[in-house]
Order: sequence, then C-alpha cells, then structure tokens
Amino acid sequence: MSGSDSAEYARTLLRVLGPVAERPLAMPPPYDSFLSDDHTPVEFSLTFTAGSGPTLRVLLEPGCEAADLAENGRVGLRAVRAMGRRWGFDTARLDELEDLFFPPDPEGPLALWCALELLPGGVPKVKVYLNPAASGQERSAETVREALRRLGHDQAFPALPPSDRHLFLALDLGDWNEPRAKVYLVHDDLSAREAAGLTRMTGGPGPGAISRFFRTAAGLDTVVGPDAGSDADGLAALDGPGALDALDVPLDRRPGLTCHSFTETGADRPSGFTLHIPVRDYARHDGEALDRAVTLLRRQGMDPAPLLRALSAVTGRRPEDGVGLIAYLALAHQRGKPTRVTAYISSEAYRVRPPVDAPLPRAVEAVH
Repeated sequence: MSGSDSAEYARTLLRVLGPVAERPLAMPPPYDSFLSDDHTPVEFSLTFTAGSGPTLRVLLEPGCEAADLAENGRVGLRAVRAMGRRWGFDTARLDELEDLFFPPDPEGPLALWCALELLPGGVPKVKVYLNPAASGQERSAETVREALRRLGHDQAFPALPPSDRHLFLALDLGDWNEPRAKVYLVHDDLSAREAAGLTRMTGGPGPGAISRFFRTAAGLDTVVGPDAGSDADGLAALDGPGALDALDVPLDRRPGLTCHSFTETGADRPSGFTLHIPVRDYARHDGEALDRAVTLLRRQGMDPAPLLRALSAVTGRRPEDGVGLIAYLALAHQRGKPTRVTAYISSEAYRVRPPVDAPLPRAVEAVH
C-alpha cells in the first residue's frame, strides 16, 4: 500500500474505534473485550497465498466503550452502517438479521465485531461478526439456522459438522465477488484425526493436509525422538501409523475452531473450510509459535518475511519474552481459490502474557 493508503486506513481505524481510540493505555481496558486475551479491542491478521503478497486485515470492536452489551451492539451497527454510506455498500443482509442478534437484553461474549481487509486504494472490504448466543447459549443453534434461512441458505445448517457450540456468524458486506455467510464452530478437545473429518466442502483439503497442519501448528510434530534424523525424516516418521496414533491427542487447553462458508444460496454443502489452531496455548513462547508459522508458510510455498516484519511493527519485544503475540494459525480453503494460511497477531496494548515452562506434548512423549 502507498503511504497515503496507510495514512487513510489509520484514520479509518481511529474513526471506527470512536472515543476509545483516545483512551490512554495507562488506564485499564474499557471492558473485558472477548476479542483478545488482554482485552485490546483490535487484532491484526496476515493472510498468505502462494505467489503473491499477504493481505492485511484488522478486526475491531466499535462498541468497546459502551456501558453494556446492548449499547455495544447499537454502536457497532451504527459504525457499520456509516461505513456503508461512506464506501457505497448496503447493509441489507445485516439488517435482515438485526432482531436475531441484537435483542433488548443480549447475552454472550460479544455483540458485533467488524473486520476490514485493507486493500490498495483506501477502500477496504468489510466483514461483520455476530454472536449466535445473543438470546442465550441454548438458542444459538436455532439462531444460526434461522439466520442462514433468511440469507437464502436453506440447506446450509444440516451441512455443518458436529460441534460443541456455535461461536460466530460472519457476513461479507460490500464489494465481494462471492459474498459469504460463515459459521464458526467450537470443538472441545479436538484432535488431528477428528479435525481431518470436519470439512464438508466438495473438493476441499484432504484429511492428510488438515491433520498435518494441525500437528505442526499445535507443536505435535516438532520432536520425534532422540534418534530422529533430518526434519524430513522426522515428518516421515510421524506419518507412520504408530506415530500418528500417538500424536492423535486433543487440544485440551483452548479449543480448536472451524469455519464453514456458504456462497451459493440453496447449496447443500459449504464452499469453504478453515481450521483455526490457538497456537498461543500450545507453545512455550512466541519464538516457538513463529517457527511453526514459518514452517507452515514455507510448506505452502509462501514467503514468511512479511510476517516477521509485521511482528516488529506491533512490538519491540523478543518473541521468546512472551506468548500470545501470534494468537491463531489457520489453514483456509475456498472453492476455486488457492490455499491460504493466516496468522492472527495480537496488539498486546495492555498486557504481555509471560512465557511458560510447558511440558512436551503428550504425543511427543508417546513417540519417545
């Protein structure tokens, strides 16, 4: 992006955040935002594809200084509608769902987040994230089902895989070639073998690709044993039946997430699948998380250099001095498009989570 694009986007982010943008960081967070571990209402991400530069996105909570969740949602809706007027897109898809996701007395961890995909030219692509548990966790599945029906995706809900709860419903707004409705699912105690069976899209990633991404992102294939040779030899050993069984242990600290996107109304299968691994809870420090990210990017033929530059723009600390700067690593597939890898980068405006002396994953011990 040009310097003028960057400056315009900086002004946009301040405008979307509203009064909280001027809040001194010496003060505590305005409220316990679910958006990040230290409650900063801003998260960055870099999405990589082979053969091209990464795309920068920023996730924001416009209503983060509101007095309660209901006002938080109202502020968020006003912010998104203001974006629509400014950039010339309508919010009809969001308006159609207002009664489902913005009840008078909402529950749950959030009301509305918006993500801006920052493209050259100063006009971003916009996404909104909504809370299926707004009317109660027990009604979240029915809320998602009804939302998909109103959006024309009558057959989408039965196509979703089993999960423990529905986390987000996300919508693309504005200038998208194929606007998506996306359902994010939580999978407690998810293992690599289980993750490999969660995609429902036609022509998506094979079980091996999903399982291998899972194991690398979660740190389960970094050590094979004292007799392991080169990295390639180690990975080959991990692909053997006995080693794979040993590595099939769950994410028992923070759950894994999947995202299932729908583009064509009436389709009975998703057009996209993404696996999100919360790497920050399965690494001792960000040096380990960064090594895994670099491995995953290079494996897909992607240049990791922009990720290194991005981290240095966010913080001056060494990766080894904390854990959580890289929050998630994700593998994304969308029909007709190349594979994507996304690294989610925390702002750490209020707190740096200290490194931990975590034991080796149980799977690695089993291989020994």
